[in-house]
Amino acid sequence: MQGLHSTSLRHSWAIQRRVIGALLVREMLTRYGRHNLGFLWIFVEPMIFTLGVTTLWTISGMGHGSNLPIVAFAITGYSSVLLWRNMPSRTIGGLGPNMPLMYHRNVRVIDIFLARLLLEVAGATMSFVMLSLLFSFLGWMKLPEDILKVVFGWVMLAWFGAALAIFLGALSERTEAVEKLWHPASYLLFPLSGAAFLVDALPKVGQEFVLLLPMVHGVEMIREGYFGSAIHAHYSVAYMATFNSILTLLGLANVRYASKTLTLS
Repeated sequence: MQGLHSTSLRHSWAIQRRVIGALLVREMLTRYGRHNLGFLWIFVEPMIFTLGVTTLWTISGMGHGSNLPIVAFAITGYSSVLLWRNMPSRTIGGLGPNMPLMYHRNVRVIDIFLARLLLEVAGATMSFVMLSLLFSFLGWMKLPEDILKVVFGWVMLAWFGAALAIFLGALSERTEAVEKLWHPASYLLFPLSGAAFLVDALPKVGQEFVLLLPMVHGVEMIREGYFGSAIHAHYSVAYMATFNSILTLLGLANVRYASKTLTLS
């Protein structure tokens, strides 16, 4: 009996992998097309944004509360923002254009969300890695002191962005207010996300406030991995993991509700 159950799980997982893979290819072709830059645009787009911000910071000589190199500070900050901030925009209202796919019995709401999110994570990650390697080669920034900590912080941020995106994406099928509220909310969260400052540079009250936001913990982890003892990072892995877990459960609950609603309709 246990063997049959194990075989069934493996079979289901194999089907879901194929479904998500097919949806991923479809999403790539739909979003980036077969011509011009095509697949390259997945990471060229976030790369251009990060380079633009880095250039503006360098030209204007803006301060960020530390003596860290401006290029390294901007790349670790704004690449992190692009990782989690763009995900909800890909899932909010994302089921509408994909409704015909729901007629296939193996395609689920969560599959459509995961395909879009995997593409977003891949683009942001490739952009971050390529920019880091490029500027390290040019001598504008150093390689991370602790690569494993950078990877861990990046994974935690990706988890947060995915959980938030799944929650808001499923919730947007119940009310259009989600789409209207997310855009201004994302702009408000942008300056508070830790991209443009170090938590240690803030007064005590400011530190306590921004550390309520889970993405700040992820950015601080990444920067500690990059700069090591040059900064004093403030973060709690337990807090961020707890927040992400709760958000993930809420997201999956809303996906289940959305799936039932779509099935009934």
